[in-house]
Amino acid sequence: MTKLNYREVEANGLRMRIADHGAGPLILLCHGFPETAYAWRHQLEALAAEGYRVIAPDLRGFGGTTAPEAVEAYTLQLLVGDMVGLLDALTEESAVIVGNDWGATLAWQAALLRPDRFTAVAAIGVPIMGQPPVPPTQVFPQTDDALFYTLYFQDEGVAEAEFEADVGQALLKIYHAASGDAGPRGAHDATPNPFSMVSREGGLLAPLPVPEQGLPWLTDNDLAAFESDYSKSGFRGGLNLYRNLNRNWALHAALSGRTVDVPALYMVGTRDTGLAIPGMQQIIDAQEALAPRIRKPVYLEGCGHWAPQERPDQVSERLATFLREVVGHD
Repeated sequence: MTKLNYREVEANGLRMRIADHGAGPLILLCHGFPETAYAWRHQLEALAAEGYRVIAPDLRGFGGTTAPEAVEAYTLQLLVGDMVGLLDALTEESAVIVGNDWGATLAWQAALLRPDRFTAVAAIGVPIMGQPPVPPTQVFPQTDDALFYTLYFQDEGVAEAEFEADVGQALLKIYHAASGDAGPRGAHDATPNPFSMVSREGGLLAPLPVPEQGLPWLTDNDLAAFESDYSKSGFRGGLNLYRNLNRNWALHAALSGRTVDVPALYMVGTRDTGLAIPGMQQIIDAQEALAPRIRKPVYLEGCGHWAPQERPDQVSERLATFLREVVGHD
């Protein structure tokens, strides 16, 4: 198990657990679901060695950070407020913000709302997207037998009960099924995509296999670190992010048409589950209209949804190159 330099700070009314490594210009790493700050264990060390102060917080509701009870306490605007509050707590004027999965969505929003504090953005997996014409939950598919995973997550307590029955196995199944190790997306014999349709009767986990040999990028000790975090926090905080999709859409209406004007980087694994969503490649190709200073997309061959963990050296190298371009060292 990689030992992280954890400590706690008060930020935006939360008691926030952060991993704090290195010294220099600040880089803020935002994890996804179901992850915690530990997902950035490789980048914390690699980027600190490059001369940066690298901070990875547990987001609200995750791991060692305060978990507000109310569903509406998990909107993107509140999460951006947490990141601004974290900069204030660290007495840092600005940072480059980096995110994977939900952390990528947060990073885009932070760069959009507060370019004065977040001076560049790097997103992994989730591209910047325009404002859809209707609330997101009206778009997601469902049938009599199954519904899209984001809809499955809407009812409080349902997914929590399924995942928390065996935290370690739930995490291992999801990590494997959304990783590059599960095989090419769309292949006839591909492992079921956990971020797709979910059986109304059977739930999300039942069709997902347990990898026979474990995962090459996730040691038993690494899995134990995540299991410990989720055994403490439960899954409610992460699931509440999905329960705010429509609320985020409504709040974002005031920003519709505004662009992210700071330097931006986007990377994604060629086996990322998100690429299986119809229209996703077109969204990736259209990012320049929403983020005019974005670099050419980086595709990580054979990599799945957990790129910072699956391809740590490649992700760290790509980030280091981007940071050299956008951050001035003394």
